[in-house]
Amino acid sequence: MLTLVSFDLCPYVQRAAIVLAEKGVPFARRDVDLAAKPDWFTAMSPLGKVPLLQVGDEVLFESAVIVEYLEDTQEPALHPADPLIRARHRAWMEMGSSILADIWTIETTPDRAAFEARAASLRTKFQRLEAELGEGPYFAGARFSIVDAVFAPAFRYFDVFDRFVDLGTFTGLPKVQAWRHALAVRPSVKGAVVPDYAARLEAFLRRQTSWLAGRMD
Repeated sequence: MLTLVSFDLCPYVQRAAIVLAEKGVPFARRDVDLAAKPDWFTAMSPLGKVPLLQVGDEVLFESAVIVEYLEDTQEPALHPADPLIRARHRAWMEMGSSILADIWTIETTPDRAAFEARAASLRTKFQRLEAELGEGPYFAGARFSIVDAVFAPAFRYFDVFDRFVDLGTFTGLPKVQAWRHALAVRPSVKGAVVPDYAARLEAFLRRQTSWLAGRMD
């Protein structure tokens, strides 16, 4: 039995949980409070971050490493078989990580200029994705891939953002919008978070001294 050490709002944990679900791998989930890290977690996590994947006596850290390990050891394959296309998928996964970095600034910065700069960055990146996407419903067409597992947690943030502020991120991007909706209803994506995830994320946002939190009021 694999154990995924997680935090309820972490998008990187969601990546690993989605890949595990897509591969039908049974696993236990062990949540940790990152604001009060227990000793067992500090000893286990070299960077003090989640996710961690316990594999017997071994512990893997960093979400990219975890999903690649799962891809190497568990069927079905989610990466493309062609090495060049597989490398391109990994490059788009990095784009997904950069989008999460933009979202973190959106969530936490008190500076309006920084907020607007990151919102513009998000818009530009999703415009590039609009040009990359085909007929869908997923990144690579009909076949779900690890790129989808990376972007699904990023899209999930906007379900909460959209209640309070119009970022205009997806305006005029029909392929990206269709991709977002297709991922939102996929069982592995829905099951990667706790049922009250949206309420927990909203509560987290309201606790910030951020420009976004001011708009939420």
